[in-house]
Amino acid sequence: MTPAERSRPLVVRDALLVTQDARRAIVRGDLRVEGGRFTHVGASAPTDGADVVDGRRFAAVPGFVNAHTHVAMSVLRGLADDLELDGFLGRLFAVDAKRTERDVEAGARAGIAEMLLGGTTSFLDLYYFEDAVARAAESLGIRAFLGWAVLDADKTTQAGDPLDNARGFLDRWARHELVTPLVAPQGVYVCGRETWLRARELAEQAGTLCHFHLSETRKEVHDHEERTGRRPAVWLEEIGFFTGRSVAAHAVWLTGEEISILGRRAVGIAHCPSSNLKLASGGVAPLVELREAGAPLGLGTDSVASNNSVSMLREMHVAGLLQKHQRWDATVFPAQELLDLATIGGAQLLGRSAEVGSIEVGKRADFSLFRLDHPSLAPARPEAIVSHLAYSASEEAIDSVYVEGRPVVRARALVRGNASEIRAAGEAAAEALWPASPR
Repeated sequence: MTPAERSRPLVVRDALLVTQDARRAIVRGDLRVEGGRFTHVGASAPTDGADVVDGRRFAAVPGFVNAHTHVAMSVLRGLADDLELDGFLGRLFAVDAKRTERDVEAGARAGIAEMLLGGTTSFLDLYYFEDAVARAAESLGIRAFLGWAVLDADKTTQAGDPLDNARGFLDRWARHELVTPLVAPQGVYVCGRETWLRARELAEQAGTLCHFHLSETRKEVHDHEERTGRRPAVWLEEIGFFTGRSVAAHAVWLTGEEISILGRRAVGIAHCPSSNLKLASGGVAPLVELREAGAPLGLGTDSVASNNSVSMLREMHVAGLLQKHQRWDATVFPAQELLDLATIGGAQLLGRSAEVGSIEVGKRADFSLFRLDHPSLAPARPEAIVSHLAYSASEEAIDSVYVEGRPVVRARALVRGNASEIRAAGEAAAEALWPASPR
């Protein structure tokens, strides 16, 4: 896209607007975007000086927010399937020790391309070599919240001290339009008290959040109890970690006391149902209780190594079925609440609900156009669109995706990257990481 094209306003005429505003309004109307933000949402937008898109065949939907992933692991899809968590982690840690910044960037580009084609416009990541992920995000035009993985120095494959590495990353990417750097202590199984508190101090100095894994499995919880006499969330509260903004991934094995702590501290929870199911974590995250306690909720895919997909549409579907089945209650987490998790809920986790997560005047123009004539959205009725998005919509229904009002996907094709080249680079990166194929 040329600078002139980037600066021109955009108008989408007569689309079905799934606004996700405070009223969750769904209306036929127009969108106008200028300077990367919505300047008009409703009837009869002015078209002066604008590129105009006929929206009659489309539903405009806020961009999805993937609240927990490891996007550079896209080249590891299928590498560690059908293993218990210990075996899964052992295989992945062995691969991590061999990874280079170059193959991480190739993996990140492949994963980001997949997310954009699925309508995800923002994602929260936890990995290392995050400079490579940041470059991939900027080049393809996605909004990225990137947490440099921090763990005890004697437990890492990183060169140098992980906290020093995180500090350098924060400094290098402090003022970028689409990339927000942050600190990501891996979890209680590889982070001791000093690492947690130094990570919190670094995050507070930088004014950013901490992102981490929490109580994903019973073994993680029980091992930590044996070492410290406390469950993970109780221990983190006692050492003074929960003093700033945080997002915890998983949060499956929690007691009532821990739920109260997380709610009182407004710790965001990134629910990752597909990953938890595939790794046989056994429990189901207590989303209803967490929400009632005051913890903000979002939805994440985790990595393709444990999910095999970064589809937020699929994750909504699985999340809804899992909560209903577990509670023997078909009314729990209805379609509207599932869409909330994937959009405005994820934005709230990131502290960005004033910027993204809904289609409203003044917010950044991150949205997708879904084809209403696609079979997975039939019948194309306004009163059914939220249900279709939560339970049946296919990525193939997504025609175009916009970030900051700029197209990043148009007619199911990437705008700012060559899909064939991205795929080829990802395949080449996988070749060096996978075990030798049987002859």
